Amino acid sequence: MRERFVGRIAGVGSTSGIRVVVGRWDASPWGAFADVMIEDASGHRVLLAPSERVRDFVAATYTFDEHVVEPVSVTDTADGWQVATPSLSLRLVVGGRTPLGALLRLVPARLATAPAWCGAIDPIARVVMRGVRTRGTAGNDRREWYGATGIVSVDAMAGTWRGTDLGDLRPVDPPCRFGFSSTPTRPSVTSVVTTIERSLPA
Repeated sequence: MRERFVGRIAGVGSTSGIRVVVGRWDASPWGAFADVMIEDASGHRVLLAPSERVRDFVAATYTFDEHVVEPVSVTDTADGWQVATPSLSLRLVVGGRTPLGALLRLVPARLATAPAWCGAIDPIARVVMRGVRTRGTAGNDRREWYGATGIVSVDAMAGTWRGTDLGDLRPVDPPCRFGFSSTPTRPSVTSVVTTIERSLPA
């Protein structure tokens, strides 16, 4: 069974060493929702999920050291995003399209999001963007494809994580270790269709 998640993924690093990945899903098997993946400087990985259903699905697909179920909201601001949970406050200033984002715009969306295309360009993605893959095997033998249709830069950020100031914006380096792929090293928001294939229960 294949399930598709349509939305945007924001990935940022910080001077505190904390890296944050925000999934803002406009369409999914369960409607619209947002979730957050965090890896701190020590390598501790935390999932913030808005419901037990989302937590169970994401935790079965990716790897974390801690799971937290709490409200997650992502709203538009005049210059970017505001991400809010009881544990995290994050403001992102979003800029213009990156050079890679301009190239992605040349590929028809229907092709760019097809698993066959994602598989074909995976060797290129590995070379061009450190830590990024467009296909792979996720948790519980699930297969996954990332079909990117656009990328815009994140130019600034501010916020706190569990009372600790995140500091200033930095590259997502080292790459996050939630699954087989990280977000691009350059802080950015990627428009993406994620396809996850899993076996139905016997």
